[in-house]
Amino acid sequence: MLSFKEHTQLEALSMQQRMKAKINFKKNKAKIMLGRKKAAKKLASPDQLKSRAQLQARKVLLNKLLKGRSKDDLSFAQKHEVEKKLAMKRNAINKIAKKLLPKVKAADRAKKKGGAGQDD
Repeated sequence: MLSFKEHTQLEALSMQQRMKAKINFKKNKAKIMLGRKKAAKKLASPDQLKSRAQLQARKVLLNKLLKGRSKDDLSFAQKHEVEKKLAMKRNAINKIAKKLLPKVKAADRAKKKGGAGQDD
């Protein structure tokens, strides 16, 4: 059986799957919060840093595709089209993420030191 994260990477969730995930998150809320609290005290692993950089790179490309519009203003079909375009730009996302990685690392270290971090 696939985990929630693996499943969401393969395809969009149906309404029934969303409801089940909602129930599971509510049930495990205390455990999740404890885990987040512990994780906040540690430096992020290289894999976590890489995924953060990829998320930021994805946002950069998303903003270029939307041309100033908000993703919230789009219809479901338009969001689906944008997601398709982003999926095709996987190589570009990886390139941008590679360039953003030092900035992400520095922000993580600054956050752990108690500094303000870098603004994005």
